[in-house]
Amino acid sequence: MATTAPLRDCQAWKDAGLPLSTPSNEACRLFDATLTQYVKWTNDQSLGGVEGCLSKLKAADPTFALGHAIANGLILIGTGSSVRLDKELDLAVKTMVEISKTQTLTRRERLHVSAVETFAKGNLPKACELWEQILQDYPTDMLALKFSHDTYFYLGYQEQMRDSVARIYPFWTPDIPLSSYVKGIYSFGLMETNFYDRAEKLAKEALSINPTDAWSVHTIAHIHEMKAEVQDGLEFMQRSETHWKDSDMLACHNYWHWALYLIEKGEYEAALTIYDDHILPSLRGSGAMLDVVDSCSMLYRLQMEGVSVGERWQDVLSVTQKHSRDHILLFNDAHLLMASLGAGDSRTTQELLTTLRDASESPGENHQHLLARDVGLPLCQALVEAQSGNSDGVVELLLPIRHRIVQIGGSNAQRDIFNQLLIHAALNCSSGIHKNVARSLLMERDALKPNSPLTARLVRRAATVHLLQ
Repeated sequence: MATTAPLRDCQAWKDAGLPLSTPSNEACRLFDATLTQYVKWTNDQSLGGVEGCLSKLKAADPTFALGHAIANGLILIGTGSSVRLDKELDLAVKTMVEISKTQTLTRRERLHVSAVETFAKGNLPKACELWEQILQDYPTDMLALKFSHDTYFYLGYQEQMRDSVARIYPFWTPDIPLSSYVKGIYSFGLMETNFYDRAEKLAKEALSINPTDAWSVHTIAHIHEMKAEVQDGLEFMQRSETHWKDSDMLACHNYWHWALYLIEKGEYEAALTIYDDHILPSLRGSGAMLDVVDSCSMLYRLQMEGVSVGERWQDVLSVTQKHSRDHILLFNDAHLLMASLGAGDSRTTQELLTTLRDASESPGENHQHLLARDVGLPLCQALVEAQSGNSDGVVELLLPIRHRIVQIGGSNAQRDIFNQLLIHAALNCSSGIHKNVARSLLMERDALKPNSPLTARLVRRAATVHLLQ
């Protein structure tokens, strides 16, 4: 079991080979406290939570460049705000850049400022290149490691997400604060690239050191999901719940994984109970984008299974509506669209589609807007066609891009919603040209994920409409 390391002051950061350009020991400790909570996915109230720490950090040294970088980076990495629409955030990023120009900073700190500024412009691949430059020379820079890891996830760059950590993993000796969490971060990249055994071994090592490591729990939840080990997954989540339920930034998502097992089993009422007891309250309390996509994803999956979700879309729409013009991630856009379609809000649906089309026509260096024309817009239009019952239209839109959907980011488990959408549409097609699409997709799904009860249900349905002859 790990003991909590003392928060690092100026000298401790210098001794770690990661000097910070501030004379304030308090600012250094608050930077460490913020970073620690980010890595642990937990607002630690004994430290004042992330927002409390950032507020005190700015007061301790208003011109601490890396303090500005972590503050702005955390808002941006949350993907709920953009400099394009949030003038306060835009000013904060500009202030960070101006402060960095007036000081003698280390090259590492300058790269951090530049990476956050680049992320703010929507050029996520370039931001990752800058964080990688830091990690080449400073492999124990946790901020560069975590920001790049999360951004690779948003980009769907699965190999980079894995290998970025592989390159620095040997440098993280047990004496370095937060070193056990690097095991969990590495395990997630291994899992997303189908190295399930190695991923599980690392995640379990991390949990043996820190049972409250919610991200390592999350890796194991994914492994059980991808292997259709439904009962093992349910037992693991039940057994470990007391350890991760207080990690408030990730608990909702771990409950979402728990609910996925129940949907897989066809236990829809139990899944809705988890939604009502944990996912919706978290969404209302935080408004965080991860909680948004979890809520939308779960309700949409249940609807595809033929479950009535009642008025629940209205609750979600009250949180999502204000994000319809954001266009920060295409992954987010698709889920926001599920909410407006589910709630029957045609005005918000149209606003999202029109402004996304506008963004795609003048993308600049924004990576997501560059992808919108060929991937984002067809994906969103497919959701619209599904809502109007045009199954042939869904297949025509999704089939050509299905192997590109990884580019919108998210995990394999999260993006499986689009695989399911395509299969359901193919099952309902009226056109003879699509007759064998469902059969092909179901055979592929069964080969990748044997013994899946959900796949078995879809196969039975295909048999009833004579698609498996």
